[in-house]
Amino acid sequence: MAVITVRNLDEGVQRRLKQRAAAHDRSMEAEARAILSAAVVSKTLVHTLRETAARFGGVDIELPARNAPRVLDLS
Repeated sequence: MAVITVRNLDEGVQRRLKQRAAAHDRSMEAEARAILSAAVVSKTLVHTLRETAARFGGVDIELPARNAPRVLDLS
């Protein structure tokens, strides 16, 4: 595992990080790891929507029948 040091961190940022860590019941270091991990993971919109829906027990969506595409007259 790599080790990084963050220098010159604004006091306000440090205070908010500490508050956020306490809210999630973890250390500031663990909170920083979680934030960094989330920031670099590439998620698609569909993936994010599915995760959000799963937290609420899922969502069943009936899709309407599709019609044939219209003919476009470019003359």
